[in-house]
Formats: sequence, C-alpha cells, structure tokens
Amino acid sequence: MEQSAQQSQQLDHLASAPAPGGSSPFAAFGMPGLGGPPPPAPPEPRPILELDGEEREDELDALSDWVDDFLLPVYGSEVTTATPWCLQWQEHDDVVAWLHALWLAYQQHKDPEAGLSGLFVWHRDFLTHAVAAIRAPGGPLSACMTAPERPAHRILPGPPPSARPEKGTAAEAEQVGAGEPETPTS
Repeated sequence: MEQSAQQSQQLDHLASAPAPGGSSPFAAFGMPGLGGPPPPAPPEPRPILELDGEEREDELDALSDWVDDFLLPVYGSEVTTATPWCLQWQEHDDVVAWLHALWLAYQQHKDPEAGLSGLFVWHRDFLTHAVAAIRAPGGPLSACMTAPERPAHRILPGPPPSARPEKGTAAEAEQVGAGEPETPTS
C-alpha cells in the first residue's frame, strides 16, 4: 500500500504544471520544454504588390539580389526577340509579381522539409511556367530589350478599366427592356 501511495504521488507530481520561471530540463540541448509555449510562427508571406513604403523597398531589394545573383546567371538565357528582358524589370509590376512569387516558391522548395525532390518540383511547377510567361515574345517585356546591344525599356499600356453602367442607368435599362421581346444573340 505504501508503494502504491508513493507511485500515486510521483504521478501527481509528473502530471502537474511546471513551476513558473522554472527552467526546462531540455534547455541545455536547445530544446523547448514540454508543455511550454510553442515557438512563434514565421510571418505569413505577402505578395510584394500588397506591400508599401520601406517594407516594399526592402523586399524588392532582396528580390533584385536573388534575380541578379542567382536567377539570371543560372536561368537567364540569351536575350532575343523570342526571349526579351528588361534591365529595368522592377518597373514592370506584373514582372515583379511573377518574380516575387517565383522567389517565394524557391524559398519554400529549397527548405529541407520539402524533401529531396523539393527543387525538382520548383523547376517543374514554378520556374518553367513563370519564365515562359515573363519572357514570352508577346509578354510583359516584349517592348523592351530584345538584343543586348540595344537596351530598351517601355511599359506597355494595360487594358482600360471595365465599362460599368451607372446604377441608376442599369435600373432604367431593365425597366425599358422589360416590355420588349428578347432577340436571340447567337
């Protein structure tokens, strides 16, 4: 009976919460204690076009370093009319968005948690498609440099905003059209 009481006390002690301010038995190994607060989660990545001010500039600087030091030397094929490039690509918002998404995917897929095939998946699912879209002959850089000896930069105008009827006009149009027979529009 005495042994059973001692075991019960030991179980109660082990099941109780650790004393506040007490050090973890795993601290010497750089591990958090059991039941302690979880490590803070990394910040959620945000698309670069949603960032403002200094935060956007810092992200664009880091992206530019990755593009200039890694992406272009390894994957930046020759500049031709079929694969244009722009030395001022940072001024093309769509190109910045594509490259930023590609960079975020690269960071995720080179992480050891992505496994041994992580970078293959990045090549197959992200790199090939993004580079093809950015450097397409009719893509966002098509009005820029198509030959290294002729550097050029031009932002192509995008489509105008959608034409939207004013709310009062739409309601009036519905009332006027209600009495008229519909004509097929094949």
